[in-house]
Amino acid sequence: MARILVVDDQHLIRAGIVTLLRTVEGLGPIVEASDGEEAVAAAREHRPDLILMDIYMPRLSGLAAAERILALGLDPAPRIVVLTTFDEDEFVYAALRAGCTGFLLKDMPPEQLLSAVKATLSADLLVAPARIRRLIQKHAVPDQQHQQLQQAARPGADATSLLTGRESEVLGLVAQGLANEEIAERLCVSDSTVKTHLHRLMTKLNLRSRAQAVVFAYESGIARVGEGPALPGAPGGPGA
Repeated sequence: MARILVVDDQHLIRAGIVTLLRTVEGLGPIVEASDGEEAVAAAREHRPDLILMDIYMPRLSGLAAAERILALGLDPAPRIVVLTTFDEDEFVYAALRAGCTGFLLKDMPPEQLLSAVKATLSADLLVAPARIRRLIQKHAVPDQQHQQLQQAARPGADATSLLTGRESEVLGLVAQGLANEEIAERLCVSDSTVKTHLHRLMTKLNLRSRAQAVVFAYESGIARVGEGPALPGAPGGPGA
């Protein structure tokens, strides 16, 4: 029974999404919030599994709210999907860097939105592979962006130096799009060992989602565009 939080400052849009979600069997309580501040409070109180988050809202933007929610340290952390009218690369990349799982458009058909919601509850990323590669090529700035992430991990330190060789290897495979089971098979270790490495490296780097880990891997040079298999995505995601 997945708990869902719908955040949008436009009542009609929010009510429409909530009504649509209530037609899906197996979903738990659906909570609403009208701005970013309310979203943070609702996430703290209701601990949703999935948050559909608008970008532009009064008091606190959706991306700022996403960062605050992920910083709460909820366990498990909610998967946050940006839901907006703006199909622009910079918004998608900013959402991934903030730790969001994906990016969906408000004008998508209802059945496509429902499919995306179901996919998000069982996936770590909800952005088409081709778009992620294009975003990395267009927006990743290794020197400046990586320096910011270094400071977030530990002021004055090279964040990648915090990782063991195995942790760097796991991070690189995550960036290539491999699931934990595939990484375990590649490295000849158990799934639980992969999860342990992933948890430790994300803790060291102060990363709060798999999406942030993918972005960091490319910005730091641990992974490079064009290496390895395509990154994971979901059918019907933006840029597909």
